[in-house]
Amino acid sequence: MPGYDKVGECWYIAEPPLPILVKLLFTSDKLSVQVHPDGECGVGKTEMWHILDAEPGAEIALGFVQPIDAEALRTAALSGKVEDLLRWIPVNAGETYFIPAGTVHAIGAGIRICEIQQNSDITYRLYDYGRPRELHLDRAIKATSIDAWRHPGASLAHNLADGWKRLASCRHFATDTREVKGDFRYVAGQSGFELLMVLEGSGELNGWLLPEGAAIEFTSPNPLLLLRTYLPDA
Repeated sequence: MPGYDKVGECWYIAEPPLPILVKLLFTSDKLSVQVHPDGECGVGKTEMWHILDAEPGAEIALGFVQPIDAEALRTAALSGKVEDLLRWIPVNAGETYFIPAGTVHAIGAGIRICEIQQNSDITYRLYDYGRPRELHLDRAIKATSIDAWRHPGASLAHNLADGWKRLASCRHFATDTREVKGDFRYVAGQSGFELLMVLEGSGELNGWLLPEGAAIEFTSPNPLLLLRTYLPDA
């Protein structure tokens, strides 16, 4: 992915703040080894990554290769050996990974990701490859789900009755994808909040500002890959 800065990042914002935060990440260097808490001041950060593109050999890290305790995690973070204890997973376009709060993780170079998360940016860094940024060892270790050390890997998508495919779901968000071609009409109705994105392809849309409840209409001679994310029913 030539021409990228070491880390590119953009996200969708609004006022009042959206209940779900969607980011697009572009990496040409490793991101820090980090963890998000399962609630601070009432807000935690559970997230999912949908891989849009990956260079050959690109990897992400989720959890550990073996059980670890808090003291060993601290020692490894200080020495830089924590990177060797992580479970590094080769990734490919189209895969989805669900990352509960408390999961230690990192993103390698050469990956484009659509990240969907609770609307919180609370991040605790354990290790940052010598870069001059603050680490948060005490808070990171406290936030780490030590007992859930092994991450299961890529999520298995399953088909829904309405033609969409479920990528991931939890109490904080549900995310689906669908490929369409030609004329496609969509009426939001999953919840009081919903985001619809085009991940691949191009076409015509019936408008940017539509009244509440109005149908969104796409026309495209080529396949479009759509992604929707919304708040699940309580």
